[in-house]
Amino acid sequence: MTQHSSLKSANKITAKRNVMKRFERIDFLRASGKWKEGDRGLGLPKTKPQV
Repeated sequence: MTQHSSLKSANKITAKRNVMKRFERIDFLRASGKWKEGDRGLGLPKTKPQV
């Protein structure tokens, strides 16, 4: 029998993520000058992941 395609091992699953975590978005906004210290971490503007 063959193994089902959804049961791949963890090292073979290396898909590119198309979303950023909150701390990554804050780092991106800080680097682009759109984030100030003391701003809230909720309701952040959408950002595209760096390619």
